[in-house]
Amino acid sequence: MAPTLASPAPGSNRLLADQAFSRAAGASLIAGNAVRVLKDAGENFPAWREAIAGARSSIHFESYIFDDDRIGAGFRDALAERAAAGVRVRVLYDWLGSPWKTVSRFWRPLQQAGGEVRGFNPPRFDSPFGWITRDHRKSLSVDGRIGFVSGLCASAAWEGRPDRGGDPWRDTGVEIRGPAVADLERAFAQVWGAAGDPLPLAELTDPASIGPEGEVALRIVAGAPSAAEIFRLDQFIAAIARKRLWLTDAYFVPMALYVQALVAAARDRVDVRLLLPGSSDLPLVSPLSRAGYRPLLEAGVRVFEWNGSMLHAKTAVADGRWARVGSTNLNVASFVGNYELDVAIEDPGIAAEFERLYEADLANATEIVLRPRRHMRAAIRRAAQRPRRASPESSARGATAGALRLGRAVGGALTHPRELGNEESRTMFFAAIVLALLAGVGIRWPHVIAWPVSAVVAWLAVSYVIRAWRGYSSRPHR
Repeated sequence: MAPTLASPAPGSNRLLADQAFSRAAGASLIAGNAVRVLKDAGENFPAWREAIAGARSSIHFESYIFDDDRIGAGFRDALAERAAAGVRVRVLYDWLGSPWKTVSRFWRPLQQAGGEVRGFNPPRFDSPFGWITRDHRKSLSVDGRIGFVSGLCASAAWEGRPDRGGDPWRDTGVEIRGPAVADLERAFAQVWGAAGDPLPLAELTDPASIGPEGEVALRIVAGAPSAAEIFRLDQFIAAIARKRLWLTDAYFVPMALYVQALVAAARDRVDVRLLLPGSSDLPLVSPLSRAGYRPLLEAGVRVFEWNGSMLHAKTAVADGRWARVGSTNLNVASFVGNYELDVAIEDPGIAAEFERLYEADLANATEIVLRPRRHMRAAIRRAAQRPRRASPESSARGATAGALRLGRAVGGALTHPRELGNEESRTMFFAAIVLALLAGVGIRWPHVIAWPVSAVVAWLAVSYVIRAWRGYSSRPHR
């Protein structure tokens, strides 16, 4: 077993807290690790390449996207070189994340060198809705001695387009050395087995063989479909946070229960902040995110939008003691639909580093504020038009108020807060237009809707017959 922290005394608060964390995350706290925080592709990709180049026995590489570009091909060739040298190389990519980009031609150099490659969950005729489950993890483990977890994929998109003025995507990862690397290997083996024959247990690193490398305690949270490990863990953190809870997310489409947890923390005077993309590589996500801002802002949650290129990081930091980083987005697909992988770190030094990164990111972000209601604006105008009699005291108060207004104006010019428009109404209006169009098409050309629906129903019927026959034929007969 991997080393864990010394067990607290039975009945102690520390024991109860550790027990609650372990049950929420589905992962034990592992001590004795060294952790390095890596920012963007400029720090993550070179560290990955160095680890791969130094591999002597095994490489497990898992990436939702593996693009056929200079970055993806560069990693493939580096892996092929190690496979040709006798290193056991296994690669997992997601079929939906990399459709048509990773055909057999792309992987041929690695496979010819002896590496193994699996695409996760390609479409199957007998499972019409099976494509919903995705492998969204991003991890790399080498020789049972070093591992990486992040939100970055093997794609040039993360490096941006400097030749065209495009900045790198903002993302965060961590490098781990120590006993927790064994848990990273086992997380990889979990999805490898879901995509084909299981990985031989004898080839996984024995946790007892990995000595301590540092003093950081952490958990490897291997999220699986329907398990909602990070959802439960984040709910727990929101409930116990006392001072600060700062979150960064790339595709924020929150569940009501998650919003309620953040609202409850903010109303209890916790400094809750949410940093999100100002513009997304998935255009539909931005209006869906903004439609959920109002209840958060009304409760006191501060919402910021990133002003740079795509913000893709998924991080959290609470009370200067706890931090999380990995692949899980704050939406239902990540919480309950996908295989995800995150690292939950309990270390003040690492948490302080995450807080410094967060504050630096806010310097390149716009705060979203609520627009005053119409009747409130009218009342403000009426009060401003009301005649007043000047006096020395009122003049002094007016000068003070003027100075404060000037200070707020200067602050506004520096931070550029933006009022939240009625995004909920816009989203509902757009949805109403789409539904009206569908209704019109159904009335005017019923076959346009009837044929696709009939095809899906027929597909379901045939898939159920196939699965029923498989179950029947595999049952022992008397």
